[in-house]
Amino acid sequence: MKLFRMAAVLAVLAGPTVLAGPAYAQMPNLNLLQDGPSKTPEEKAAEAERDKAYKETLKKIPDSKASNDPWGGMRSDPPKQPAAPKASAATGAPKKKSGTTAN
Repeated sequence: MKLFRMAAVLAVLAGPTVLAGPAYAQMPNLNLLQDGPSKTPEEKAAEAERDKAYKETLKKIPDSKASNDPWGGMRSDPPKQPAAPKASAATGAPKKKSGTTAN
């Protein structure tokens, strides 16, 4: 019992921060990598030229109008419509019972 009391007193005196531990999600974001050197005007011009050529190449690609269904050739004909229901027995002539057996 003495040990339990001493542990409780120690926990109260130590405070909640010792028991909870550090909150890593609240630490500041440190960037340890330095920013790279900026681009020279020649590099910027070359990059602009590459982007322009890329966009022109994209314009040359024709639009795909074919179906992208890989299983399209595996399917058979489309499902047939269900047949219309036949006339019910209530609208037709009543059937006559044959035989003389009683139920």
